Amino acid sequence: MTKILEAENITKSFMNTKGKTLEVLKGIDLSVEENNIEVIIGASGAGKSTLLYLLSGLDKPDQGNVKIKGTDIFKLNDEKISKFRNEHIGFVFQFHHLLPEFTAAENIALPQMVKGISLRKANKKAEELLETVGLLDRKDHKPAELSGGEQQRVAVARALANDPDIIFADEPSGNLDSKNSEALHQLIVDLKTKFGLTFLIVTHNPDLVKLGDVVHEIKDGKIFK
Repeated sequence: MTKILEAENITKSFMNTKGKTLEVLKGIDLSVEENNIEVIIGASGAGKSTLLYLLSGLDKPDQGNVKIKGTDIFKLNDEKISKFRNEHIGFVFQFHHLLPEFTAAENIALPQMVKGISLRKANKKAEELLETVGLLDRKDHKPAELSGGEQQRVAVARALANDPDIIFADEPSGNLDSKNSEALHQLIVDLKTKFGLTFLIVTHNPDLVKLGDVVHEIKDGKIFK
C-alpha cells in the first residue's frame, strides 16, 4: 500500500501558566496508508488534537518533519503551506466552523474560489457535494437554519471541495447525538469507498474507532499501534 503521510520525530512543548515547559509530544513517528480510515485515540490531554494540527500544517512542531504525498510541508513558507493545505488537505472540526453569513452551497464554493476556480464551476461542484452528503435541498440555507447533524455534513462536503489527498477530522461526531453520529460515521465510510478517500481522525467515540482500518494510540507523548 502507498503511504500518503509520513511523520518523523514530531515534538511539541507548551509553557503552562506557571512558566513550566510541558512536553506533550515526545518524538512521534506515524504513517498513514492511502484509502484508509485511520484513527488516533488517547486519554484527554494526551495531545491528540495537537498532533492532528501539526500533521495537517495548521501548527508547526518544535522539531520533526511531515511529508504529505512526498512534500515536506514544513520546508514551505507560510504562504505556500496555506496554498498546499487549500489544495491537498481537507479538515473537519468538532464545531463545524461554517461561515454564518453564507449558505451551505456558498460555504463549499469558497475554498474552491480561493484556489482560483470560477464561481460557476465552484457552485456546480458545491451542489454535487451537497447531493453526495444528502443535503441538496438545503443548499440555500444558512448554518443557523440547519440542524447540528446537517451542519456537520456540510462541513464534510466543504472538506471535499478541492479533492484533497487526505482529510483530517478532529472529534467530528463529538458534538452530535447518537443518531447523527451514526449517520456521520456511515457517511465517512461511504466516502472512503466511493472516492477512495483517506481519513485521519481523532476521536473518543468507540463506534468510530471500530471503523478504523488502523488505530494509533497516544500515550506519554508517544504513538502505539
